[in-house]
Amino acid sequence: MPTFYHTFLHSLFVGVIALFPVVNPIGSAFIISPYFTDLSKSEKKKAVGKIAFYAFCICTVSLFAGHWILELFGISIPIIQLAGGIMICKIGWEFLTSDKKDESNTSDKGEAAKHSGYENIENKLFYPITFPITTGAGTISVLFTLSADSAMSGIKDYYINTGAILLSIVFMCMLIYIFYLNTKTMIHYLGANGEVIFNRIIAFLIFCVGLQIAVTGIKGLIK
Repeated sequence: MPTFYHTFLHSLFVGVIALFPVVNPIGSAFIISPYFTDLSKSEKKKAVGKIAFYAFCICTVSLFAGHWILELFGISIPIIQLAGGIMICKIGWEFLTSDKKDESNTSDKGEAAKHSGYENIENKLFYPITFPITTGAGTISVLFTLSADSAMSGIKDYYINTGAILLSIVFMCMLIYIFYLNTKTMIHYLGANGEVIFNRIIAFLIFCVGLQIAVTGIKGLIK
């Protein structure tokens, strides 16, 4: 029994530590905050719940079936990194070059946006908010690695390690839900100008992160 708990807790710790930097629920919460501008409290709760669910699905599929999916389509992890990096760069660039023209629209249009906020964002909940902003190529690569490490163990250790990783995924999805739901509170402390500045900095960083992931993919392909 002590060995069981030691193995389980070790795998759980490794899973959380490995997933937290790539998921980055705190930083991602600031990145996706502009998408929630026109949502009411109930709409935001519904949207965030779907994002957390989608993130759980992506992580779970990556953990259990990712290796076979890549083999089926003949795709390598470096290609996933390169494609995901390009997608993240594109999103970061869009945030960097976006302006505030929409804010100067009439009040009637503003009211219409408030009433149709969820409808406007619903088709963006999976792409790009969940993938690749929340759970992108980095997350998938980490889960592939953790899954491969578990597969190399005995059958007993495989189930223990996989169960621990699955629990770490649930924990990360809970953090996503908590931080995404409270983006307005976090941004409130920054102020209006602080929010704009912070969003620009985060957009630049996400562009750099995407570029880094793409370069890592290119290096992997060269090797």
